[in-house]
Amino acid sequence: MSSSLDQLKATGTTVVCDSGDFATIGKYKPQDATTNPSLILAAAKKPEYAKLIDEAVAYGKKHGKDIDAQVDATLDNLLVQFGKEILQIVPGKVSTEVDARFSFDKQASIDKALHLIELYKELGIDKSRVLIKLASTWEGIQAAHILQSEHGINCNLTLMFSLVQAIAAAEAGAYLISPFVGRILDWYKANTKQEYTAENDPGVKSVQQIFNYYKKYDYNTIVMGASFRNIGEITELAGCDYLTIAPALLEQLYNSQDSVPQKLKADGAKSLDIERKSYLKNEADFRFDFNEDTMAVHKLSEGISKFAADAVTLKDILKSKIQA
Repeated sequence: MSSSLDQLKATGTTVVCDSGDFATIGKYKPQDATTNPSLILAAAKKPEYAKLIDEAVAYGKKHGKDIDAQVDATLDNLLVQFGKEILQIVPGKVSTEVDARFSFDKQASIDKALHLIELYKELGIDKSRVLIKLASTWEGIQAAHILQSEHGINCNLTLMFSLVQAIAAAEAGAYLISPFVGRILDWYKANTKQEYTAENDPGVKSVQQIFNYYKKYDYNTIVMGASFRNIGEITELAGCDYLTIAPALLEQLYNSQDSVPQKLKADGAKSLDIERKSYLKNEADFRFDFNEDTMAVHKLSEGISKFAADAVTLKDILKSKIQA
C-alpha cells in the first residue's frame, strides 16, 4: 500500500513543505515550499548555510549607506537567496515574506514586495515562481489587491484565522491564502480547557468553512491549510487545495500506510446554504466583523509580533556579521 503522504497527494491536495531546510524539502518532493522569518532564522543558525549568509552580508555592505540600511539589504538578499535555492529543488513556487513590521502599512508592504521581486529578477527568477507573503490585516489584503491587479505579482495571505479575512482575500484576488489550523486549536485549548478530536478541531472547522465558501462562490484563490499540530488535522483536510506541512509531520505521513480518504470536495459545497458577504471595499464592516472574533484578533496580533521578533533576532545576527 502507498504511504499516507502519497495517498494525501492522490486526493487532489498539493503538498507544500513548511521549511527553509533544503535537504528536508528535497526528501519529501513537495510541489512548493513556504518560508517565514522563523524558519529562515532556524535554518540560518546551521553551519551548512554559512555560505549563503556570507554572500548576503557582502551584498548588504555594498547596498546600504549606513548600518541599518546594510542590515535591511542583507536580510532581503538572504530571503531571496534562500528562495533561489529552494526553487532549484521544488518544481513550483516559493513564498517569501514581507517584514511583519509592515503589516499595518499598505504602501510599505507594496514597496517591499516590489523590491523582493526585483531581487529575484536580478537572479534570473521570474515573478511567476514567487509568492509574496503578507499578513491578513486590512492593509495587507489591500496591498495584495494592488500587487495582484496592477503588478501581476501573486500573493500568499498568511496569519489567517477567520472567514472574514478569507472573504476579503478572495475579493482581493489573492493567489493563495494560508489559514492557520494549529494556532486556532492552541487558542481554543487554552481558553476552553477542553480537548479536541480531529473531527471537532476548531482549526480544521475553520479551513473547512473557508474551503466551502470559496467553492460555493467559485473563487479561484487557493486554500492552503497551514500550521498543523498533528496528523489528524491534516488527514481531516484531505482534498483541500494545498496543505503546507512541517518536516516532522511529513515524516510521519511518509512512514505511515494508514488510509487517507478525501474529506473535502468542491462539488459538495455547491448545495450548501452559505450567506455571501463582501468586505474588500468596506473597511468598517471588515474591522467590526473581524473584531467580533476574539480568537482571530488575538492570534493575528500574536503572530505578527512573533514573526517581527524573529526578524529582529535574525537582523541582530546579520548586524553582528556585518560589523565583524
